[in-house]
Amino acid sequence: MAVAVFDLDNTLLAGDSDCEWGRFLAAQGFVDPARHEAESHRYYQNYLDGTLDIQAFLAFQLRPLAEHDPGVLHALRARFVDERIRPLVLPAARALLQRHRARGDVVVIVTATNRFITAPIAELLGVEHLLATEPEMVDGRYTGRAQGVPCFQGGKVQRLQAWLDEHGLDWSGSWFYSDSRNDIPLLERVDHPVAVDPDPALEEHARAHGWPVLSLREPGAG
Repeated sequence: MAVAVFDLDNTLLAGDSDCEWGRFLAAQGFVDPARHEAESHRYYQNYLDGTLDIQAFLAFQLRPLAEHDPGVLHALRARFVDERIRPLVLPAARALLQRHRARGDVVVIVTATNRFITAPIAELLGVEHLLATEPEMVDGRYTGRAQGVPCFQGGKVQRLQAWLDEHGLDWSGSWFYSDSRNDIPLLERVDHPVAVDPDPALEEHARAHGWPVLSLREPGAG
């Protein structure tokens, strides 16, 4: 039984769920639109450049969770997934997930975006196993801090290794699909790395190493 691992943002989705969440909060008046968009753009550019300070980004990303009641946040999230995320789900991504299920593979999403945002997205995609950055909760409220190892760059390898050990699985026959240069550490660890609609740095790396490069966005993909 092999594991088929998928990045989420800009891989299974035609967009970035964290950026969309920030824009959704701004549209609802929960964050300052101009300030939040400027910070989000700066961090996203750092991500694309491979220079993201993950701890600084998480402090920014998780701040709104600490500033609002969890019940209000969960109601907002349900609308967010329906209005902003559902249209970003790629039909070819659903088809690819189904092909791996049909092979008997264990399908896992591994994402740097926090679990508050991504848990219902994994559910929407029918994926049971999700490894994501974990937002801390104390006494029923989010603290604005992350707990444990962030699921980012080498942290994805560390988190997936722990998950494999917990479930009695290993790397044999493993797959990983991603769009980002930040996922090269995990792509290099699996048996079958696949670059999906990759950023320029990952595309160059993939072609240099003979990895498959595919698109889930092109007409007829999947």
